[in-house]
Amino acid sequence: MSETVNGDIQQTMEAMGERARAASRILARADTGAKDRALRTMAERIEQRSEALMAENRRDLEAGERAGLDQALLDRLAFTPERLATMAEGLRQIAALPDPVGAISDLNYRPSGIQVGRMRVPLGVIGIIYESRPNVTVDAAGLCLKSGNAAILRGGSEAFHSNRVLAECIREGLESAGLPADAVQVVGTTDRAAVGALLRMQAYVDVIVPRGGKGLIARVSEESRIPVIKHLDGVCHVYIDDRAQLDKAVAVTVNAKTQRYGTCNTLETLLVAEGIAPRALKALAPAFAEKGVELRGCDRTRAFLPEIAEATEADWRAEYLAPILAIRVVPDLDAAIDHIHRYGSGHTDAILSEDYGRARRFLREVDSSSVMVNASTRFADGFEYGLGAEIGISTDKLHARGPVGLEGLTTLKFIVLGDGHVRG
Repeated sequence: MSETVNGDIQQTMEAMGERARAASRILARADTGAKDRALRTMAERIEQRSEALMAENRRDLEAGERAGLDQALLDRLAFTPERLATMAEGLRQIAALPDPVGAISDLNYRPSGIQVGRMRVPLGVIGIIYESRPNVTVDAAGLCLKSGNAAILRGGSEAFHSNRVLAECIREGLESAGLPADAVQVVGTTDRAAVGALLRMQAYVDVIVPRGGKGLIARVSEESRIPVIKHLDGVCHVYIDDRAQLDKAVAVTVNAKTQRYGTCNTLETLLVAEGIAPRALKALAPAFAEKGVELRGCDRTRAFLPEIAEATEADWRAEYLAPILAIRVVPDLDAAIDHIHRYGSGHTDAILSEDYGRARRFLREVDSSSVMVNASTRFADGFEYGLGAEIGISTDKLHARGPVGLEGLTTLKFIVLGDGHVRG
């Protein structure tokens, strides 16, 4: 991890940016084999240092508990043997993916005789600012490396010790493959001034990616002088259509809410068609009670489940990141889509239905970065989408949308091939 110099945060960050820019030029021309060797060595180091990683992570968790971090943040911060194994596997998956850099597409002859096409190239230097989630350190390093980008990673103070060991694994992977260690730099200070400095480094950084709570993302979006890839909220919906298969709908809905609470693709509002509401709610209520999920419902929901709390207007906009679920009974598909357009965040929404026409309408008309049919919203994830990992999820419509993997970290430039052609 890079250390501050004489307490001068701005000077330190700009020095990191200068080194990252130099490293990005080397990475842009690095061969695929070297990048893949680095990724596989990083995975090996994480596995070899699992005990040290778990020990340092416990220091972070203990400090987080003393600081009063909520359960969702602690969950995102925590390592388990399974999560460490997933990090290593994510790096190996990235290594196994085709290298997007240098790929040429749409090459066509023009009437003049020239050939015009497009080549995929790295963005350059990417700054990633994130809270808790030390897995982001690994995912971001791996994806930036494979896509030919240098990265400056500024993790949250709550994951400081975990990130320090991960940074060592990453550096060893780069050096083992003969790649510059400065290709991935982890900011070695918890001073919040480092974030402000990074957001002003447009001379060195091409894109900023924030990962964390709404406050962090809002601050980055407001202050950054550099383009930002982001999503602000994860208010995800599941709509149970009256032509859903009940057993399937119950299993998917419970999974979407309870598989993990503190993630941006977790179900927060359930919409149920009135034609299936009596049967669906009767089946879902005990399943959620068993999982300890608090239910809040509209008046029509509470007519079937009078014991649950009344949902307020704020509940329809809430990203709980907790075992709480808002439920609304709606007349039909049109009403469900209207609700999603009004209250959704454009992240991930799903329909549960055996009606092909309604499913197709939902796919076309729901304007979110991921739209699903008969599947849990928890699948909205770079690893599950076959991207190897993700650097984040974007709900914006320009440059990248949805889980951002290798292609989302590259751009296209036009190339022209001629043989002495001149324009008449």
